[in-house]
Amino acid sequence: MDLLRHLHYFVTVAEERHFGRAAERLHMAQPPLSQQIRRLEAELGVTLFERTTRRVDLTAAGTAYLVRARAILAEVDGAADEARRVAAGVVGRIAIGCVGSATYSLLPELSRRLAEELPGVDFAFHGEMLVAEQVEALREGRIDLALLRPPVGDGSLTVAFLREERLVVAVPIGHRLATRRRLRVADLADADLIVHSAGRRSAMYDIVRALFAEAGLAPRIRHEVGETSTLVTLVAGGLGVAVVPEPVRALALSGVVYVPLTRPVPTVELAVAHRSDRTEAHLLRTLGVLRALVSG
Repeated sequence: MDLLRHLHYFVTVAEERHFGRAAERLHMAQPPLSQQIRRLEAELGVTLFERTTRRVDLTAAGTAYLVRARAILAEVDGAADEARRVAAGVVGRIAIGCVGSATYSLLPELSRRLAEELPGVDFAFHGEMLVAEQVEALREGRIDLALLRPPVGDGSLTVAFLREERLVVAVPIGHRLATRRRLRVADLADADLIVHSAGRRSAMYDIVRALFAEAGLAPRIRHEVGETSTLVTLVAGGLGVAVVPEPVRALALSGVVYVPLTRPVPTVELAVAHRSDRTEAHLLRTLGVLRALVSG
């Protein structure tokens, strides 16, 4: 027996207190409806309705059954609505990890857009994550999306390009290089450098080392730090200079100026990554919001 269908029949008759009106409401003939209600009563082993020629009244058992039947149908309708919302990608949970520069330049506007366009999705954000940490977190399911620096040597992840970011030099105000309009890598040959940590496998550490290698120089590294905010804070404190992606300017920390590097301007990529087996609608919708923000 189609229990849900029969529950719907029962509730309609209980509300109309009349088989004819209930049949009209259900867009069916009266005899089949009466037959289905009798089958339901036989299945339950109780009488649900007291029938007269003028009206239909609920028995005590029918009154009790009506309460439960309505609750069951409401739960089923709620489950169907929830399933449709999940399929449409308007509910769910997404955790996003960000490298340092994206934390300050992209995350504020991204979080606002996501709240506006996907209010039913619960978002969590993890800033200042290095690439190796993000890859591990993606594998383990601790984050769902990662804003990171390629290359990413993991075949289980899908990595998509977002944008190119120019590299600039963060210089303390008062430093001899602070008034320059542009800098060459060679100008940094004898400058104390502050870099992201090699021990934590920072992508920016490798990028800075490669820049100096191309210029035939060995960088004079004085401090290694784990977070971009700490790196710029040390620059502001006069402890050295740092090569950073231009969006780090969003930190707007006093005591620091940003000087462009000479043409051809070196750049780094920002990409978004997720596990290739993740194709949920709310994740794909989040990716769409992110791409629209970056391209706009």
